[in-house]
Amino acid sequence: MPDDRNLRGDQDRARINMGEDYEVRYWSQRFGVSEEELHEAVRIAGSSVDEVARHFEQRKHQRAH
Repeated sequence: MPDDRNLRGDQDRARINMGEDYEVRYWSQRFGVSEEELHEAVRIAGSSVDEVARHFEQRKHQRAH
């Protein structure tokens, strides 16, 4: 059963559903990355929004040094 965009519970906010184009677009914009970069981050860190955010923070710090 597809996600209902009108029902946003805690689980929807905590996970990135890469099978939904609108979520990929949203999270790509939210993190300021390309859709490809988001796909790679989810592959590495998993679908947890917190883990993906940590992944991008670590990557940002690595680039700064």
